Amino acid sequence: MNSNQVKGAVKDAAGKVQRKTGEVFDSPEQQVKGGVKQVEGKAQKALGDAQEKVDDAKEARKDAAIDGTSGRRAS
Repeated sequence: MNSNQVKGAVKDAAGKVQRKTGEVFDSPEQQVKGGVKQVEGKAQKALGDAQEKVDDAKEARKDAAIDGTSGRRAS
């Protein structure tokens, strides 16, 4: 898990709390701010997920080159 995944999940959760608090206190402004924070958090987490997939693919390629299973010659 990388920092964008963690920060995104935290921001998403904080946004959900802020949005629900806005609903309880009938504050449309807080509801909107919370919703925006949730979207930002989901986007940041998605970025972190993508970064992790790229890192995993790089590692798999590196391992395959070391093992000689990539179908290519190791450099």
